[in-house]
Amino acid sequence: MTFALSSAASGVLASIPSPTISYVDLGPLRIHFYALCIVAGIIVALLLTNARLTRRGAEKWVVIDICLLAVPLAIIVARIYHVATHAGFYFGPGSNPWNITQPGSVWAIWEGGIAIYGALIGGAVGAILGCKWSGIRFWTFADALAPGLIIAQAMGRFGNWFNQELFGQPTDLPWGLEIAPGNPAIPVGLPAGTLFHPTFLYEVIWNLLGAAVILYVGKRFTLQWGKQFAIYLVWYSAGRIVWESIRVDPSDIILGLRTNVWAAIFGVVLGLVIFIVQSRRHHGLEPSPYAPGRESKAPGAVDSTDPSDFVDVSEPPATSDTVGTSATSSPATN
Repeated sequence: MTFALSSAASGVLASIPSPTISYVDLGPLRIHFYALCIVAGIIVALLLTNARLTRRGAEKWVVIDICLLAVPLAIIVARIYHVATHAGFYFGPGSNPWNITQPGSVWAIWEGGIAIYGALIGGAVGAILGCKWSGIRFWTFADALAPGLIIAQAMGRFGNWFNQELFGQPTDLPWGLEIAPGNPAIPVGLPAGTLFHPTFLYEVIWNLLGAAVILYVGKRFTLQWGKQFAIYLVWYSAGRIVWESIRVDPSDIILGLRTNVWAAIFGVVLGLVIFIVQSRRHHGLEPSPYAPGRESKAPGAVDSTDPSDFVDVSEPPATSDTVGTSATSSPATN
């Protein structure tokens, strides 16, 4: 991370500058760095998950069959969740929620606003459907996905840095984040040059540490049946409780806590429940990455069905030809 001398009047020695641009125009096409960060994270998660599933004995690239449903549902539900928990921002006075050509519409996902817990809900539904479609056990897929998912989330946080959004409270620490004046998320009354906690960076570091923990603990103790995914939920959600508590962007409050703090608390509890329940239900190892009856027939096999169901493989009927008689061609008739 590049550090630069800050001109802030707060007297700190150094700070983290924010990017001055968040997109590039290629002709009529505008490419937002936020979207590139998310796409890059999805690609990394897909590659790592594929490698882990293949080592477990699954067909190579079966992860694509699952992601065809999981990824679109994750993005759609993530946006719905974000809009629902920030309704005042999209449906307040002077807003244009349904006009896609106006800034601040519910469709403008390129401006930011993807809730990870919404993505988890939508992605889980899509993954369950995709696993039923492909024959992969859901918990096997969830364990294979866990480290790649948290790495993808770390990469996605750089999109918040480019957008200068979701930063924390004011700070005089040397790694304070510079935010451009006029940003609507800056609390009213703060002096010019105020620095803020770089919550995006905190989460990047926390998530990468979490990926290392999941990979190490999963291999060291041969955790299966969804236990690695349970560790992901606990680790990621525990960090989100802290980051959400120091953020200054507007959010709905329930019983004194931000909605995402409640979601993170629920994530910790859910992860613990999954780990405990699965540990009690399954004492051995998974017999196969496939559900019973859906196993591939051989290394490199693609079809999970028996070809004899569709092809006649019976012996040909007997003929009256004498054994040993050679066949000759007759001359063509003019």
